Order: sequence, then structure tokens, then C-alpha cells
Amino acid sequence: MLDGPTPEIAFVTTFLVSSSVDQVFTHLSDPHSYIGLSPLIVAVDDVRISRDAEGRTVTDYVAVERFRFLRLLRWDNRIRVRMVTTRPGAQLVSDVVSPARVRLRAVVDLTAEETGTRVQERVTATAPALLRRFVTGQARQVAAYRAAELTRRMNGQAESA
Repeated sequence: MLDGPTPEIAFVTTFLVSSSVDQVFTHLSDPHSYIGLSPLIVAVDDVRISRDAEGRTVTDYVAVERFRFLRLLRWDNRIRVRMVTTRPGAQLVSDVVSPARVRLRAVVDLTAEETGTRVQERVTATAPALLRRFVTGQARQVAAYRAAELTRRMNGQAESA
């Protein structure tokens, strides 16, 4: 069966930045911050902020992922993102719905450390069997890039604060 259920993709990325939890949370809770924070995200639009039944801040938006194949072909993948502030100032949960039945959840936990903030991102995803290897590779590459870029951005903020 080519298109049957596949095991969930799951991994954790943990790193330290030298900015405060508040600075990191403020940055990550703004959808526009993800432009360039992920090497694939080139645009964000249709941002809507609301509250859910539990009073949590919910940010719905569309992010545009740009894929390049063989340096000649370009594909812009519009993905729907719902980001929920599950613990104000400490945790964000983003659910991503992408075409081709790819689903991803990223749970970001922020913890104050003596020298800044520990960022832990737990990613789980599902994808059809034919896309699983591609999705796994892309998700891991993006997580590693995001850790390096957020560290760069936040360490620069700490120096200018």
C-alpha cells in the first residue's frame, strides 16, 4: 500500500540564546519573524489574531515556503499555520497544514537560564509514504537552520539591549 499510514516523524532541537525569555517569546510570537528564520519562508500574509475558548492568543496565518529544484524550478508552497500561546511567555504551539496531506506540529518551550534562554522545539509530523523522506529531511534541516538563525538574531539583541 503506497499511501497508507506511516509512522510519525519526531525529533527535538534544544539550544541556548543569550536574550531573555520575553525577548525570544516576543520574536517567535510574531509570524513575520519567521521570514528568514526558516530558510524556506519567503512571505507571510493573511495574519489574523484571536482568542480561543480558553482565552489563549491564537494567530492564524499563511506562510509561503519557496522550494527550488535543480536551481531552475521554483515552487511556492502556501501553508496554513495556527500558532497558539499555550503558556504566555513560555510556550508556543504551531500546527501547520500543507498541501499533499503533510501535517506538522512544533512545540516551542522557553526556559530562563542564567546566561539567557533555553529553547526547546519538539517537532512531530506526518506525511504520505511517498513524501516522508523529503518531509523528514526538510523538517530537520529547517529546525537546525532556525536554531542557528534564532541564536544569531537573539545574541545580537542581547548585545544591543
